[in-house]
Amino acid sequence: MSIEISLESHTSGIAEVPGFTCSGVPCDVRQKGDKKRLDVALIYSDIPCAAAGVFTLNDICAAPVQVCRKHLQSGGPFHAIIANSGNANAATGEEGYANAVAMVEQTAHLLGHSSESVFVCSTGRIGRKMPMQAIKEGIKAAVDVAESNTQSGINAATAILTSDTRPKTVTARFTVDGKTITVSAMGKGAGMIQPNMATMFALIATDMLIEQPLLQEMLKKATDLSFNRISIDGDMSTNDTVLVLANGLSGVEPASQEIKDAFQSALTEVCVSLAKMMVGDGERISKVVDLRILGAKTEEDADKVARAIGNSLLVKTSWFGSDPNWGRVIHAAGYARVGVQESKLNMFYNDVPVLVNGVAQDAFLSKWKEVVSQREFSIRLDLGLGEASYNLWTTDLTTGYVDFNKSE
Repeated sequence: MSIEISLESHTSGIAEVPGFTCSGVPCDVRQKGDKKRLDVALIYSDIPCAAAGVFTLNDICAAPVQVCRKHLQSGGPFHAIIANSGNANAATGEEGYANAVAMVEQTAHLLGHSSESVFVCSTGRIGRKMPMQAIKEGIKAAVDVAESNTQSGINAATAILTSDTRPKTVTARFTVDGKTITVSAMGKGAGMIQPNMATMFALIATDMLIEQPLLQEMLKKATDLSFNRISIDGDMSTNDTVLVLANGLSGVEPASQEIKDAFQSALTEVCVSLAKMMVGDGERISKVVDLRILGAKTEEDADKVARAIGNSLLVKTSWFGSDPNWGRVIHAAGYARVGVQESKLNMFYNDVPVLVNGVAQDAFLSKWKEVVSQREFSIRLDLGLGEASYNLWTTDLTTGYVDFNKSE
């Protein structure tokens, strides 16, 4: 009998995990005289943690990502994550790397731990020097006010936002022999979103007692099923980071396959929930599309088709216009170059037939229009070539997105 997982969105996030404190404070990282906007966040466990991380694949890799990778290789134990919004500390050279190191060193000193036990994350404008005096003041304030209450969790989740319109938090729980295991997360991401991963943070905490190699394996699996399956605009960031800290306070280990499966499910559900929140909060988007590619020869082929469709400007603009232009969908599938055959295609808007063996079902035109006029809908495209599948959560491309991104 499987262990039941409960999942709740829009929670107080990290503050819900026993043994963790957090905070979000303002320090005017953007240097605009805004003394109220929260822009520095801290996640902390005095109890030593195991950690795992997944990072951007962009060749231009921000200094905080470089520091995180280095610290993760040290093996731990780990205690904290310090994060800021408003400045990505990317494409900032040796000075940027030194600043990222300075952030972890100050945080570690104030908390009484080694610098290698602290991770650092930054998001915001690329190519701008970090305002280190403001950052130092923010770090001190974040350490001073870190607590485990609801407001501190919400403040931390708010402090990492850039173009997001709302905080993104989620909590999963399950019980083993009367002991409850909690997995909570906070995230950010609304633009420059593309699989592998997205311009995003997902900062996760749990009281599961688990060793690093298994935690890393499970995080990679959860990421592949969530953050690597979202796309808004096809751009890959320099700062993408997923981190999980596990302090073991529950005392529950993955001692059986049942417990291991339950934790994997909880971690994956948390990541999927955050990923969907990111797509739903895309910069000025008006449609969220669950794109499902079926019947491919391999999962890699299905992935290629999904990305070709999900990143096509012609497809995305037709969705914005609520135009059920299936021709654009299959033309994008064709240029994925995986051997698509028109006569084998079966396609649906939600459950409404669009193509049957490559033949358009024009009698359903009005229903197609109804579906693609909705805020959220699904497209299923069966290639009829094999048994592999892949899903991608993506969006339309709006005039609002263009207007928002034409300058910073």
